[in-house]
Amino acid sequence: MHISEGVLSAPVLVTGAALAAVGVSVGLKKIDYEKIPHVAVLSSAFFVASLIHVPVGPSSVHLILNGINGVLLGWSCFPAILVALALQAILFQFGGITVLGVNTVTMALPGVICYYLFARLVNQQKGGLSLVAAFACGFLAVLCSGILVAISLLFTEESFMSVAKLIILAHVPVMIIEGIITLFCVAFLRRVKPELLGGIYGKG
Repeated sequence: MHISEGVLSAPVLVTGAALAAVGVSVGLKKIDYEKIPHVAVLSSAFFVASLIHVPVGPSSVHLILNGINGVLLGWSCFPAILVALALQAILFQFGGITVLGVNTVTMALPGVICYYLFARLVNQQKGGLSLVAAFACGFLAVLCSGILVAISLLFTEESFMSVAKLIILAHVPVMIIEGIITLFCVAFLRRVKPELLGGIYGKG
């Protein structure tokens, strides 16, 4: 869901950079020393998952994993995603430096939203409710990212309306896949490392 260089207007780029700066600042303040390895691992997972992408107009379709990033890291997913996006822009020319702020917001903000919506539900003792919440988290995170990309394009130029709709529709399969991946990740963590789920809420 990287937006390419030279697409967005200056006001959208500046707004995205400002929002990203706020999100990263809050995220850095909330990273405890013992959480740094978790942040690094999830940043790496995001980096690898979003390398395989299919161009769709000025954006692209790929896995994001921002739902599981948000549930496990909370606000700390902002710096985690920023680092991964910066490396992708520098090493592989995915997205770009000028759109780094906007791309960070479109992928990290939905993770934070899902953190507040689903973290407690994912931590429920009832496995069924936890797994349903995990699927909804992965699905909704990608949907919100698609909507934010669409909004960024529409605020740049109204003629991007058809492209904005295409981007959201193209990500419907990704929403389902991400929901399933998040479900399996949560199920796995509940068995082998439940403290990652149970101990995060309220600290992200």
